[in-house]
Amino acid sequence: MKMEIDQLLEKMCDKSESEAFLYSDKLAKIGGEELMQKLIDLMKGEDMDTSFLAARTLSKMENNADALKFVFELIHHPSFKLKNGYLVQLLEGFDLSDSFVDLYRVFLFGNFKSSSLAKEYLDTIEFEITPRVLKKAEKHWNHFLNNVDQNSDEFHAVKGEAEQMLVEIKELLNS
Repeated sequence: MKMEIDQLLEKMCDKSESEAFLYSDKLAKIGGEELMQKLIDLMKGEDMDTSFLAARTLSKMENNADALKFVFELIHHPSFKLKNGYLVQLLEGFDLSDSFVDLYRVFLFGNFKSSSLAKEYLDTIEFEITPRVLKKAEKHWNHFLNNVDQNSDEFHAVKGEAEQMLVEIKELLNS
């Protein structure tokens, strides 16, 4: 099995391979802790295509909760800001019920596609909301307020909805 996993990983990461997604799917079906660790290591590498394929594979695996932190690290990494929409789309393969703050951050700071996808997740997933979650979300909101041109389209596109989310969380926690 280890040899098969290594061969599939090699083919998935081969730049000349036209069927990389097929190998990704095969690996996702195999799953397991050892493969998850190898994929996380690939995600941390310098090659963005390989990082993406590793994240894609992880999103299709069962029992992938341990990898979610690393997918969010990739999404939040500045070098991915303009092209992380597809990574945000891959989040649908994970349990996001404990990821309100990360999704809120993507909503605030992401490009159009990633921000829109994050908003959709924020609107449709049931989250465990605590005072700590509110405090972290407010921290990101304040960072957004202090680091984005408040006359920009970007600011106005998210301002109302972002503030409304915080108001609703406060109301929820106070009731």
